[in-house]
Amino acid sequence: MGGSFALFDTPIGRCAIAWTARGVSGLQLPEADEPALRAATTRKRPAAAEADPPPAVSAAISALCRLLGGAPEDLTGITLDLEGIPPFHCAVYAETRRIGPGQTRTYGEIAAVLDRPGAARAVGQALGANPFALLVPCHRVLAAGGRLIGFSAHGGVHTKQRLLQIEGALPRGTDRLF
Repeated sequence: MGGSFALFDTPIGRCAIAWTARGVSGLQLPEADEPALRAATTRKRPAAAEADPPPAVSAAISALCRLLGGAPEDLTGITLDLEGIPPFHCAVYAETRRIGPGQTRTYGEIAAVLDRPGAARAVGQALGANPFALLVPCHRVLAAGGRLIGFSAHGGVHTKQRLLQIEGALPRGTDRLF
């Protein structure tokens, strides 16, 4: 998978977006510093070259910045390049994209909608492999009882908590987790 990528600034820090002719192929949330961000981006896409984003990707970057600035931005119109993504993961990602800003669901609820009751752990594993942070809003998926667990981005659950705070969706009582 070749493609291109660009780094861009957001209200929560510098992010990276990658794309191919088929759509956005990845989104990287802020890392500890820019070299770590660049390394994480190219590790997942070694053949990608840094480039100026085309208009559709520039529009996606603008929408992401608005969302991270607190606007209830709908990102479902951004086309994703799902090539090489396992079918179950694609189904989980599609269902997760239906969770709007300010809303949350549980891993079990997503499993039930996919007609896979008891597959909450598999849903969590699919979301743990999510290359489309924010575009597939895995931060909006919680454990049973609204507990904040499992977030693979830099900062882990702290980052998940911050994203939910920005969106006004932080479950009651979780503002004192840390």
